[in-house]
Amino acid sequence: MVGLPRYKVPEEHLINHVLLELDRLFVKNGASMTDYGLPNPDPTLCSKVKNRLMAEELAYDSEMLLHVHETLINQLNSEQRHIYDVVIQSVYGKTGRCFFVYGYGGTGKTFLWNSIISRLRSEKHIVLSVASSGVAALLLPGGRTAHSRFKIPIVIDESSMCDIKRGTFLADLIVQSSLIIWDEAPMTHRHCFESLDHSMRDILGQLDSSNSDRMFGGKTMLLGGDFRQVLPVVEGGNRLDTIDASITNSYLWDHVKILKLTTNMRILGMGRSGLAAKEVKDFSDWVLSVGDGTAKGTAEIDDGDSELIEIPSDILVPRLDSAIDDIISSTYPNLEASYSDPTYLRERAIIAPKNDTIDEINSRILSLVPGNEKVYLSSDTLVESSKENGNLDLLYPVEFLNSLQFKGIPHHKLMLKVGSPIMLLRNLNQSAGLCNGTRLIITQLGARVLEAQIITGSHIGDKVLLPRIALHVSSAKWPFVLSRRQFPVRLCYAMTINKSQGQTLQNVGLYLPRPVFSHGQLYVAISRVTSRKGLRILIDDDTDPNTNATQNIVYKEILRSLW
Repeated sequence: MVGLPRYKVPEEHLINHVLLELDRLFVKNGASMTDYGLPNPDPTLCSKVKNRLMAEELAYDSEMLLHVHETLINQLNSEQRHIYDVVIQSVYGKTGRCFFVYGYGGTGKTFLWNSIISRLRSEKHIVLSVASSGVAALLLPGGRTAHSRFKIPIVIDESSMCDIKRGTFLADLIVQSSLIIWDEAPMTHRHCFESLDHSMRDILGQLDSSNSDRMFGGKTMLLGGDFRQVLPVVEGGNRLDTIDASITNSYLWDHVKILKLTTNMRILGMGRSGLAAKEVKDFSDWVLSVGDGTAKGTAEIDDGDSELIEIPSDILVPRLDSAIDDIISSTYPNLEASYSDPTYLRERAIIAPKNDTIDEINSRILSLVPGNEKVYLSSDTLVESSKENGNLDLLYPVEFLNSLQFKGIPHHKLMLKVGSPIMLLRNLNQSAGLCNGTRLIITQLGARVLEAQIITGSHIGDKVLLPRIALHVSSAKWPFVLSRRQFPVRLCYAMTINKSQGQTLQNVGLYLPRPVFSHGQLYVAISRVTSRKGLRILIDDDTDPNTNATQNIVYKEILRSLW
């Protein structure tokens, strides 16, 4: 019926399906259901059965989820239980409230999401769980990225709407949903939330005109995240553009109820197990002070958003002859012996602010790893529709197109070795754990496909085949759209701070050849690890080689909006 072998059709849908078939036979023979005292079928239920998207959301094992819920709910602390209760009350009361759960890593946001989702899905309610990044989406049961689930436009402004038409399967799914959970919300541009609001008001307003005047069409929304982390990226934008892009500056924010999680569940767990909870708490408090802009600093600079903070001496990596080699040896000890060990590679990475630095580090580490290197070259062409402005093929030859580099797009020349860690740059198959940000290890280098093993997310250990795909990219700098056919991956011995958001690592080497340049970057970098001993920082900007201070940037008006 819907092509899902594990999907169990609800009994009411089966009964209605039989009634529809009987009604068809009665009409064919000149009779009706009422002639025999039978109820008339509900035609809308038939469309539900045929809706594959809805079938996927109703295919969960209710009994198993009920047991999961009973286990989870007994472990909620008082803060989590309060949020759980108000969200469930809004869902059942159909009050259509919008909540934002503010909590840093370790306060149990994901645990809370799982508790709410298991409760509602065990009772056959539809919960749409999305996140702003692919890595965060993999932590949610049935999670998807918000852009892929709601068809949010890539190029967006204040009047944009999602590409969801009335009467489609996706529109019907939204109508039937009881709750939408959106994790890592602060890193998404406010126009994305506003476009979803416009679309939901349009879709749900068709059923009840009053929904057109209700936020998100009267559906309960549960947002979550940490505003200490990186805010929406505005290409070519300045500080004011970034602040304006935050959801805190949306018309929606005035109607959002802020709920806070402040108890660090990781530290409590360590205390019960007899581990060094005080050491972890001291490190966690220091990380939070960096995120709040209250860490011990030597002086404020610029307009008060920036400060020089002191890095503890035990975390610093001293500058010697080659800073890059120093951070590599600190983060990747015994590299030659462990270069293909999935556990070794999964738990560590070097992080830096800029892509050019990342490319330099990745190339250097690849040269240190044993094995033969294979080079893959992309096929670069201009999209036909962009050639209407003239004969651009003559103005921009292939050699020039090959030299172009774009954010989030693989380079023309991709160099790999068996055993190298890579990161996906596109969502390929989220149900299989292949999304933007997934880390893998190369196991075979084919002519047309790459074989790799997943080392992060919910599908660790799975081997997958990665094809070349055509990636389209445009820039205000160039009067054309480029199509680059290449494997959507890049080496990830090292990654940018923004790309590391959502990753959890045991060992992080933060390399700063230049200071961080935006809100939350330093906080994100140092909060990728859960212990002090796993963090090493090398400051290599053109200051005193013995300096122990670096710049931290916090847009405090963003944090004040939560008070």
